[in-house]
Amino acid sequence: MAIAGWLRGYSPAWLRLDVVAGLTAAAVVIPKAMACAVIAGLPVEAGLYTALAAMMIYPLLGTSRPLSVTSTSAIAMLTAAQITAMTSSGTGVSRMAVASTLALLVGGVLILARLLRLGFLANFISKPVLIGFEAGVGVVILIGQLKSVLGVHVVSQLTVGILMELPGLLPEVHWATLLTGLAGVSVLVMVPRLAPRLPAALVWVAVSISASAVFGLDALGVKSIGALPSGLPSFVMPDFSLVEVLWPAALGIALMSFTESVAAARTYCQQGDQPLSTNREFLALGAANVAAAFAGGMPAGGGASQTAVVEKAGSRSQMAQWVNAGMVLVSLLFLSRVIGLLPQAALGALVLVVAYSMIKPAQFRAIARIRRDELAWALVTLAGVVLIGTLQGILIAVAISILTLMYQANHPPVYAVAYNREKNVFRRAGEHEGDERVPGLLMLRTEGRLTFANAANAGEKMKALVAESNPRVIVLECSAIPDIEYTALVMLAEAEQNLRARGITLWLAALNPNLLKVVDRSPLGVALGHERMFFNLSKAMEAYRGRVT
Repeated sequence: MAIAGWLRGYSPAWLRLDVVAGLTAAAVVIPKAMACAVIAGLPVEAGLYTALAAMMIYPLLGTSRPLSVTSTSAIAMLTAAQITAMTSSGTGVSRMAVASTLALLVGGVLILARLLRLGFLANFISKPVLIGFEAGVGVVILIGQLKSVLGVHVVSQLTVGILMELPGLLPEVHWATLLTGLAGVSVLVMVPRLAPRLPAALVWVAVSISASAVFGLDALGVKSIGALPSGLPSFVMPDFSLVEVLWPAALGIALMSFTESVAAARTYCQQGDQPLSTNREFLALGAANVAAAFAGGMPAGGGASQTAVVEKAGSRSQMAQWVNAGMVLVSLLFLSRVIGLLPQAALGALVLVVAYSMIKPAQFRAIARIRRDELAWALVTLAGVVLIGTLQGILIAVAISILTLMYQANHPPVYAVAYNREKNVFRRAGEHEGDERVPGLLMLRTEGRLTFANAANAGEKMKALVAESNPRVIVLECSAIPDIEYTALVMLAEAEQNLRARGITLWLAALNPNLLKVVDRSPLGVALGHERMFFNLSKAMEAYRGRVT
């Protein structure tokens, strides 16, 4: 639903719904944008500049009706890791320069991915691994923000180091700051339960700013975020001397931006929406990041929480994002001094609640109920993020996803099949009482493409089943095999020769037309002939019974 589509066909009847959705989403996006800036270690205005630029540009090119593109906690944490690495090395580079240069590089990577048509990367990270990564980021943010709520100064930059350092700092806790943070957590937790329609984050921001102004919290030692620059963001030129150092981080952030955005867009896609074009999303997200870079912002991406708000508020088009951007602009033009009164502890409480929402035990339990091995992948990713680092964590996530695909491709299932006369079906042997196994006949089934990588493993599993049943005839049922690669065909032909030497005959059944052509052209096809290839397992079983009677 790029601009050529949705704006040309825009109905005036949609405007009221889009305005309401945009205003509703602004109540979530504005506080969260400031929170993301804090997570990244940037001034809060950087988050607002990012939201303004991204929400102005994405609707021009994006294909998702409800997707809200600003920034996310995961992207902010990845940005923070790189900012910390650059500013702590004594290079003298500013945090804002690192953030804007990263945003430009992320945008460039995404646009290049569009040119290379890499839309298939939307499925590159498995869901359990992504759940583990997001939970790990949530833990890192929670621990990292405790210092803001406790009012203490922490030296360590590492999560484990902060945990070890905090107990010794408890005597230095600033109680007014702590009470402010605890009040914020209470409001942010209770408001959604008592009044679900109220925007809890906006309510807390308004309450804490009012308390700061009325009670003079600054005088009590509760630090505020300080004055924000008033007006439109200035044009910022990224520091191109940092490109050589920052491009590896930009790759990881670009992957996270794209993955999170597409996941959110697909989750809230409704019947009747234009199909999501993943390659077009590369261009839209890339352009949004480039705009954020020159506006003095940080890397951007689509977030699930704000997208959910936009969808539930009844948006009909991306016009809702422009309304949302308009509210961000109003905040920058007229409310900068008011926002500057926001206590740091109040914003820290918001960050803590946002981070906690990223840790979803129910999702881990759901994985555990279905696939315990994939639960291990999620937990390893979580541990990697917490113990090693966020940027390294996303590399771990990608590596685990790749290794998972390689392992699954290398270990195809192979099992014996039995016949159920009552239902006239063939299914895995040994799982249902009453299923028949014909003496002397071993029916085998494997699933997936047989390749040079998995043929040896599949062969070993078949050998074990043959040794166990000692058959006279083996039927390999091929309905779930889309193709057999040359190496696997050669190995299968060699296996047929070895079986024949032992007095065991190999048959094939249920080959698809393309696979049948491939087998016919191979030495295996010459050895078998069509008299040892059958239309399905039923025909093969009938032929065997006719042979032994």
